[in-house]
Parts: sequence; C-alpha cells; structure tokens
Amino acid sequence: MTTDRLAAAVVTGPLAEHEAGFRAHLARLGYAPRSVRSLVKAMARASSWLEARGLAAGGLIPPVAAEIEAGLAGAGPVLRFLRQAGAVPEAGSAGDASPVEALLAEFRGWLARERGLSAVTVACYGKQARAFLAGLPGPLDAALGRLDAGQVTEFMLGYCQDRNRESAKAMVTAVRALLRFLHVAGHVPVPLAAAVPAVAGWRLASLPRGLDAAVVDRLLGSCDRATKAGRRDYAILLILARLGLRGAEAAALELGDVDWHAGEVAIRGKGSRVERLPLPAEVGEAIAGYLTSGRPRCDAATVFCTARAPYRQLSPAAIRGIMGQACRRAGLARVGAHRLRHSLATQMLRAGASLPEVGQVLRHRSQLSTSVYAKVDENALRVLARPWPGGAP
Repeated sequence: MTTDRLAAAVVTGPLAEHEAGFRAHLARLGYAPRSVRSLVKAMARASSWLEARGLAAGGLIPPVAAEIEAGLAGAGPVLRFLRQAGAVPEAGSAGDASPVEALLAEFRGWLARERGLSAVTVACYGKQARAFLAGLPGPLDAALGRLDAGQVTEFMLGYCQDRNRESAKAMVTAVRALLRFLHVAGHVPVPLAAAVPAVAGWRLASLPRGLDAAVVDRLLGSCDRATKAGRRDYAILLILARLGLRGAEAAALELGDVDWHAGEVAIRGKGSRVERLPLPAEVGEAIAGYLTSGRPRCDAATVFCTARAPYRQLSPAAIRGIMGQACRRAGLARVGAHRLRHSLATQMLRAGASLPEVGQVLRHRSQLSTSVYAKVDENALRVLARPWPGGAP
C-alpha cells in the first residue's frame, strides 16, 4: 500500500487540522493501512457533517457526539481520538452532561475513591444506577428530594420480576451503594439503602462446580501454541487453572507484577488489595513464552493484550471469551472462567490440603467464602456418614 493511496482521503472542514495526528495515532496503535484509510474517511464524513451544521470541533458536546456516532459508521474511533487530544469535550464532562450523567460521574468517583472498587466494578455499578435514576419521575433534584422507601421497593420489585437471580442481585448491590452515596453526599435527606429488598437465596445451598483434571488438560491442550494468540490463551488459562485467579485479575495483571527473580506474582484482587503468590515454573514458562514470542509491542502496561490492533489491555469479558473459545475447541459445553478457580480448590482438597490453605491460595477474606468447599471434600466427609441400616459394616 503506497503513501499516496493512504493520503487519498483528505479531511476538509473543522476537523482538517486533526487528520495528520489521527493518522499517526492509528499507525502507532498498529492499524493496517486499509483500516487507517477507512477511519480517515470516517473523520472526513464527520467533519463534513459538522461543517454542514455550522459547528466547530468544540461543538462536539456529548449529545452531538452521540448523534454522529449513531449515524456515521466508524465515528467511534474518531471521537475517542479527538477527546484524547483535547479537541472536543469529554463524554459526561461538567456543564455538558445531563443531570443524571453528572450525578453518575460523581457516584463513580465516590466508588473508586472511597470504596476502592475496581474500574470494572465501578462501571457495572454505574450502569445499574443509571437504570434506577432514569426511572425517577420529574426533574432529578426534585425527584431525589422526595424519594422514599416505597419508591425504592417498587422499582426493585418491577425490575426483578422477569430477571434471573444473578441479575437481580447485581441490581440490589448497585442500588444499595447508590443510595448510600446519595445520602452521604446530601442528595437525599434520609438513608434508604435498607429499603432495597434482598434477593431470596440460601448461603452454601449449591455445590461449587469444578472441572475434572482431564477436562482442564483438554482446555489447555486446545490452544494452538504455534500461534501468538494461542500462546496468549494458553498462558491465561494456565494462570486461571494453577493460581485460581479471577478473570478480572488475569486481565489486570501488569508486567511489573511478575517478579522473575523471586519467583512470585502480585495479584490485584478485590478491594484494591495486592497479594503475592508463588509463580509455578509451568506458569512462568507460559508467560515468558507469550512475552517473548507473542505479545505485540504496545503502550499497555498489562501482560496480556489484544491479538489485533489497536493493541490494548484485555477486558474481563475478553477473558470469558477466551474460555468460551477453548470450550468450543475442546468439544465441551461452554463454562465460565470461574470454573477453573473452583477446579483448583477441589483438586487441592482431594490432594490433602486444608480449608485454610485453600482459602489462602484463593485469597478469601473470610473463612465463610472457603467453607463451601467443605461439601466437596469427600475424604473429610466420609467419616461423618452414618452406616446404612442393614448394609455392610
């Protein structure tokens, strides 16, 4: 692909001054020449759209940006670049955001700053909180001023009516956090978190569903380690299976978290806690193999990155997708990445480890979290079983 062909799509209008920077940005991220040309054309269309309406780049306030993104293919990367360059207002920026979005931005900041929640959890809570706030009648300030327990309960009952238990529990947790924030920040006059009804459920009612060692080996063996993506997927699945990491923890693992000399790895877990685990030789070799012969050169600080440009940190959803693809290749029904964590715990118990030792590896803050695995410890439970009447002694 020649330089002349790449430069064929020339941007005119209010965004023309950003074309060169956009091209350099895309090249730095590793976009293929054809993709660069396509996205520059998208910038040209967006610029023409603005020019036809007499708007400058600064006129891309969130409502206008949302209209462009909905109507013009490829506008998303253009808008992200312009925001990073400071050419257009950030989505949800002060003065341009709706009252709901402004309040949600304040709520997300409180969750990260005061509660120490991860970015993924903050995003999930914000999404659930938006559904609650959007359902309040009238102007937001007035609606919050007259919010009462009855409205909270009515919303929760309506929301949970046709949803599964996991979705209902996620909304309950998020709305309780939102109501605590609203009271602490002075947006509602009385505390209302207690008005959120609990979702029916019984602790320890189900068995943790681990996978047999042979099934875990099939999943690991399904990765084509002759390819870069295969080396990455193998290292990720091995970390989940041998160290019991959560998917989000594997996605957040940074290059500096691996201490090769000490043979340890730092895990960024729940509540912004950082804990260290021994790095098994098998896992270390898999990570090293990916870093030396698979990981693209990019600015991401994390160990694992996307296999195609733009190269960036993997999301927890991407980890779930990698697990799902491994299940498909291995001819298995799709299961979540958390099943590998359960598998490690059950294998440790069957090998003679104690519950406190399992809890230490899984980094549980409470022994109650580990106690569920007592039900799969067959050797320990066998001595508690009473003999069947009339059976063999």
